[in-house]
Amino acid sequence: MERSSIMINDKAKEIIESYIKAYNSFDTESMLKLLHQEVVFKNFANGELNSETKGINEFRELAEKSAQLFSSRCQTVTNYGYYEDRIEAWINYEAVLAHDLPNGLKVGDKLQLKGRSVFSISEDKLILIEDYS
Repeated sequence: MERSSIMINDKAKEIIESYIKAYNSFDTESMLKLLHQEVVFKNFANGELNSETKGINEFRELAEKSAQLFSSRCQTVTNYGYYEDRIEAWINYEAVLAHDLPNGLKVGDKLQLKGRSVFSISEDKLILIEDYS
């Protein structure tokens, strides 16, 4: 029984790592291939929900808009945690802004954050992604 659990975790880890690689490369199409049609995405900053999509089309729209904000970006997983129906990845995030933002950040500014992402998988596709920073 434990052996099959490890294999499931390895497959899940492979899906997540492929998603992050596509994200870091601004490869929206490869990201979308890893998503379930009913994917739910939520982004939390400082404990508050600031972005949410439901379904692959809404996710695509947000991903394409978000990609335009940065000239470079990189998520690096520092650790994984496995739970009943989800996987948590602790992430170091770095990005360089491609545009000025209303909050005062300027083009060329470097963002460095630590956070975690929570993933759930259904039918070998990501059905839930929650980002916390």
